[in-house]
Amino acid sequence: MNTILIGIAGGTGSGKTTLADKLIDSFGDDEVSILRHDNYYKRHDDMCYEERSKLNYDHPDAFDTALLCEHICKLKAGEQIYMPVYDYSIHNRSEETILVKPAPVIVLEGILIFAEPSLCDLMDIKVFVDTDADVRILRRIIRDVKERGRSLDSVITQYLTTVKPMHEQFVEPSKRRADIIIPEGGENIVALDMLIERVRKHLKNK
Repeated sequence: MNTILIGIAGGTGSGKTTLADKLIDSFGDDEVSILRHDNYYKRHDDMCYEERSKLNYDHPDAFDTALLCEHICKLKAGEQIYMPVYDYSIHNRSEETILVKPAPVIVLEGILIFAEPSLCDLMDIKVFVDTDADVRILRRIIRDVKERGRSLDSVITQYLTTVKPMHEQFVEPSKRRADIIIPEGGENIVALDMLIERVRKHLKNK
């Protein structure tokens, strides 16, 4: 297939998921497919819940990059894949999968996707969503407390012990690999329109 892979990266709470969703919503289901990096956390059936809860999920090694690269190559070759589903309540993959069909445009979104050279090599357009740290932590607190049922103390502790250090070590430096840097993600209408137009041009010429 004549497929382009658009990678959308950025720190936690930066707005990358909003940008990816708005991009996808602008096209038909047969035109754009979405892959979520969070769904590719490694499976840890060999560990109990307490052990899994202590793992550093903000490090590149937490992800099954080989499987994700394999899935991307299959989609580019016109094959459907079954994306794993990660269950935050048990800190492990669930038994469910999501069918992802090949499409002319594939969007891959995740915090650490630019930290992996093997993933970057597969991307045609790399977009980094750049948002101030204070905005990002507030968004993360709201999401984790309201949507994932976590305590405020646990969210803050995780942010200070792993999220912030890993952002400084891996996410921020990976910004240099981006082709486009977008402030404020999906709220940046001008940048979103430019990205949509780039996708439309590809679909027209495919």
